[in-house]
Amino acid sequence: MAESEVLTVYDPFSYRIHEDPYPTYAWMREHAPLYRNDERDFWALSRYDDVLDALRRPGLYSSRNGISLESDLWGPDSAKTSSFLAMDPPDHGKMRRLMGAVFKGRWVQSMESRVRELARARLEPLVERGEFDFAGEFAATLPNDVMCEVMGIPAADRELIRADNDLLNHCEDGSETRSGETVGAGLRLAVHYVGLINDKRRRPGDDLTSALIAARIDDEPLTDSQLVALLFLLVSATNESTGKLIGNAWYHAWRMPDVRRAGLDGRAREWGNETLRYDSPSQMMARTLTADTDLHGTRLPAGARIALLPASANRDDRAFDDPDRFVLDRDGGKHISFGYGPHFCLGAALAQVEITVALAEAGRLIADYDLDMAAARRVHSPHQRGFSYLPTSVVARR
Repeated sequence: MAESEVLTVYDPFSYRIHEDPYPTYAWMREHAPLYRNDERDFWALSRYDDVLDALRRPGLYSSRNGISLESDLWGPDSAKTSSFLAMDPPDHGKMRRLMGAVFKGRWVQSMESRVRELARARLEPLVERGEFDFAGEFAATLPNDVMCEVMGIPAADRELIRADNDLLNHCEDGSETRSGETVGAGLRLAVHYVGLINDKRRRPGDDLTSALIAARIDDEPLTDSQLVALLFLLVSATNESTGKLIGNAWYHAWRMPDVRRAGLDGRAREWGNETLRYDSPSQMMARTLTADTDLHGTRLPAGARIALLPASANRDDRAFDDPDRFVLDRDGGKHISFGYGPHFCLGAALAQVEITVALAEAGRLIADYDLDMAAARRVHSPHQRGFSYLPTSVVARR
């Protein structure tokens, strides 16, 4: 691949971008802070201040057509698949408030010991084996286990749920239309979630699905369609983002021995926080411009599609010193990997607990490790960056 292609063409559906988007982001920030992709019909914002400003102003940068550029997910019906991610205030807030105390500080603190139990149950037998797929057998399974338990999904169904969620977010190289395999995964998940809802209506439990069935918006119960969309959002999002982040942290520490040593020896929180900034799983989210707007000397019309690039913003040297260097001691409070404003990630606090616990438990059991990068496989998604397969060999602590 020629250097000019890497530096000057941004296509979120391209496998070339998925391999390493950061040189392209750097070129965009410097030379095309308002980037235009005519073929896909969108504009992109890559600088920190621009992305942050857009996230702060949902009235101008609307989510009403969804957050995905895929042709079969974009449009006024996107809330049917993306729930409140495809809503603007006040409807967005009404849906979020249905979660009650779940995902808030005290509840998240109460979950930490259970997250640790689930992490140990997954990781200990893998370390005994000595070789395993860190991405598929641990990083992705832990957040999936946690959220399936919160939602009341039986343990026997969780691996099937995770496998279909992985397929759900896959894109073919250069295609913005989901494949038949991806659509099939979505249909299987929908059928499963409808069955879960029916079971919980007959036998309510102490779980979030039962609570959502009992909830009301404007004195009306949620429809099955609304409940299914919430299940897609809550279960898929945890597997997609948190699991990818844990895998990204594992990969980058393998590349950097000093980070690996410090991370395994007790600095799990800093390891995870800097990975969130340095290589966030959340790469792109779409918005619809609601009014004619001037940006970087160009007049954009109402209705324009805007791609926001938080992972690029997190590498902007206007906001971060030496942003292409992984620094454990960096102040991690400024990154926007969890979004900002009304759409700040509902599960951010739980995700941070899962990330820290996962890496801390790895450090408790593992003295060192190696990766077989010749066999590793990346996720291919316009939105998410991470690994689907990360073969690891470990040296257990004595």
